[in-house]
This record gives sequence, structure tokens and C-alpha cells, in this order.
Amino acid sequence: MFVLTEDPIDLAEIEQGVRRHENGGLVIFMGTVRSPSQGRPVQFIEYEAYRGMAEREMERIAEKVCEKWGVRHLAIVHRVGRVAVGEAAVVVAAASPHRRQAFEACQYAMDRVKEAVPIWKKEYFPEGPSWSSGNLSSPE
Repeated sequence: MFVLTEDPIDLAEIEQGVRRHENGGLVIFMGTVRSPSQGRPVQFIEYEAYRGMAEREMERIAEKVCEKWGVRHLAIVHRVGRVAVGEAAVVVAAASPHRRQAFEACQYAMDRVKEAVPIWKKEYFPEGPSWSSGNLSSPE
């Protein structure tokens, strides 16, 4: 499950997508829009993505996770468009027979999403918008 969506993220759906009887460990990381950021109140964030490339990169991340940790059930879901403060912007879920592999795989996948997936964020502050520390450099 590697999805870019404009809809709110459904944690129960993601959990069901990776949960299997053979897995004893299931780790879910949820990143939410926070306020304040950079010492300023955030009104909301807009995420933009290069969709085809982003989905391909998520698949590459999954291949690496499978190869390194043997995780067979992984989900990466990232919002695009407008996301309100407190809402989930990204969810990574990893399930494996043992907890250590699930934790390590989840952390690795989330770190790689931030580093390599072409998704940018524009934070909206009371004084106006600002491209900030998104996954890659600003598209402007």
C-alpha cells in the first residue's frame, strides 16, 4: 500500500492492510501537522508531490525494507493538498514476525520518505506562506 491521497488518512484501514496472523509485531508511525513550527503558529500545510515519481520511490523503499528486514507487509500513505493542524500528514506501518524488525523497518521507511520522496510542504502562517523543510527542496 503506497498511496498519495487528498483524503484524511484512515489508520484502521492501514492497520488492516498490513495485519497478518504470521506477524507478531506491527508498528505504525503517524506524522501530524504541528503548531507552532519555527516558533510561529501554523494555520495549515499544503503538500505537493510529483505523483508518479513519488509512488515509484515509495515502492523502492518497500523493496529495500523487504530485502533488509524481511518485512512483507508495509504501508506508506502521505497526504497531498491542504492538511489541517492536528491531522495526519503521513503514516508508515510495518508488520513482521518480530517487533525489532517492524520497528527498524518503520523507522527506516519514514526516514527515507523524508529524504527521497518528491513531496514538498508549504506552511501557512498568519503573516503568509513559506516553503519549509519538506522532503526535498522547494519547487520554486
